[in-house]
Order: sequence, then C-alpha cells, then structure tokens
Amino acid sequence: ILHLDLDAFFCAVEEQREPSLRGKPFAVGGRPDQRGVVASCSYAARQFGVRSAMPMGRALKLCPSLTIVGGHYKDYSQASHKVMDGRRRGTPLLEQVSIDEAFLDLSDLPEAIETLAQKIQAHIHRQCKLPCSLGAATNKLVAKIATDAGKAAVLKAGGAPHPPNAITVVPPGQEAAFLAPLPAQALWGVGPKTAAHLAELGIHTIGDLAAWPVEDLIRRFGRHGAGLSRSAHGIDDSPIVTQHETKSISQETTFARDINDPDSLHKTLRQLSEQVGRSLRKSGLRGRTVKLKLRWQDFTTLTRQVTLTQPTHEAELIYNTARALFEREWQPGRA
Repeated sequence: ILHLDLDAFFCAVEEQREPSLRGKPFAVGGRPDQRGVVASCSYAARQFGVRSAMPMGRALKLCPSLTIVGGHYKDYSQASHKVMDGRRRGTPLLEQVSIDEAFLDLSDLPEAIETLAQKIQAHIHRQCKLPCSLGAATNKLVAKIATDAGKAAVLKAGGAPHPPNAITVVPPGQEAAFLAPLPAQALWGVGPKTAAHLAELGIHTIGDLAAWPVEDLIRRFGRHGAGLSRSAHGIDDSPIVTQHETKSISQETTFARDINDPDSLHKTLRQLSEQVGRSLRKSGLRGRTVKLKLRWQDFTTLTRQVTLTQPTHEAELIYNTARALFEREWQPGRA
C-alpha cells in the first residue's frame, strides 16, 4: 500500500500561479481582520511556528513578514484531479481521502515498491509540477504513518525551507519495529484525551502501547483498547475504498464581527439552507436530518438536530427546520 501526500498543496499551487512566492513565508487563508484562519502555509512560514488551522492574526504575530494569499480553490481542485487521474491510470485501486491525499494498492504491479514510489513521485513532479511525499507498507495505517515520519525526518534535518519530498518504505515484517519509537499519538484513534490517559499509565510511545497487556487495555478502553493494541503492533486490515457514499452536505460561515441582529441571522440561515438545498438537488440526493451549529461570542459551540418524517432537498423546509432549532436556542441580544 502506498500513501500519497501532496506537500503543502495549496501553497505549491499558489507558487505555480506566482513564482515569486517560492522560498518566502506565506499562508493561504482569510484576512486577520475578518477572523481568517490559515488553510495552508509554506515551509518557510512553518519555520516561524505558523501552522494550518491557526488564526491568521496569531500567524502574523509569529511571522510579521508573512504574505497572506487568498485561496484559489478552483485551481486546487483542478490540480488535484490531474494528480489523482494520473494515479488511477496506474491502478484503479485508489482511495482519495482528501483533496491532497490518497492510498493506492500496488500489490499486483511487478516492480519493487521503492521503484514504484520513485516513479510516481517523479511523474507528479514532471507532469503536475507539484512536490509530494510517499509512505509504503503492507497496510494503510503504517503507510500513512511512514509518510508523516519521513516528512518529519527531512524537515528536522534542516536546510532550506523546501517541501520534504520524502519517500519512506517499511519492509514487510518490520511494522512493529518501525512504529515502536514513535509517539502514541501518531496512531489513528489516539486523540488528546486518549493520549493523556495513556500518559497517566506511563505509555508514551507506540512501543509502550504494544508491550502493554491487551486485556488491561480492553478493561480500560473497551473495544477501542483491542484496536489500539492491534494498531500498535502494526496490524491493519482496512481495505482500499474506491468510492465513498455521501453522508452529509453542509454549509457554514464565520462572521467578521459578532452578530446579534435577528434579521441578519435569519438571512444567513436562509442563504446557508439554500446552498445546502442546491447541493442536494445537484447531486440527486435528499437528506432526512437537519443539523444546526452555533458558535457564541465566547467561542463555545453547540449543535442541535432534528430528523424529518421524509427526506428532502427543498431549501424552504430545510430553512424552516433550521430556524426552529435556532429560535429554540438563541436568546435575543446574544451575539
């Protein structure tokens, strides 16, 4: 299994649009005066501590020379299609997990995985002018972690602030040994809460987790404990999924300034409902559950939902349902 990750993808596309950005600290995202966040940042910016999902205002404080670039999402989509379509010509067993990331099952190809990875990386460089990092292993879990570990090793080695372009191969039978020194949080399913619980037990690395009695993990974490133990040993039998069923369609917005005017809030709800209805109709889909997300002035967030008696793609019904949820929660004057 090969895991493909396009390095700082949005930034790489922006550098094609504007070559003068190469080697400079810049970020793709919204304006700081409009509560913008960093969607992607160049490797030069990352040397200052700038990271994706960071508020743009904080990014500017860390790197005052940061250039902010508005996103060109149509260009990103086109570049992604070009990369993925090229890979599908090599194997139909491709699972695209995001705009810049995919798994490929290359089991049936005769060449060594190292050779295949080098050829794929070179082809993406040549045909798409994009950097990428690759991880290869006998399963998806270890291949993904191999990519991340390879990128981290290249960036830790230092040098010019360029994309890592790493290739990391974990030979069959070496999965557990490869994972052992890595932090437990590198595993799928180990979020901050689970990592904190593991740390209380003295489990800090994947090797620590693999050595822990599975019976005790099951006692503490239930069925999830058994999965943690399997993952820590490098065992993963999840298949390549070539098609994904659409589970939900959503739209959201963040106001530049807090809003407490009911007319403006109702207007925004209607616009979002119309966008969701339009997307449903365009995709030939209907939805049964309407879910509303609200974020208050203090950044606390709540979600509320209701299930309809019949699936719908009508914006008016979606809006009326969302508005009823809103009125049930909103206190007049609250921003």
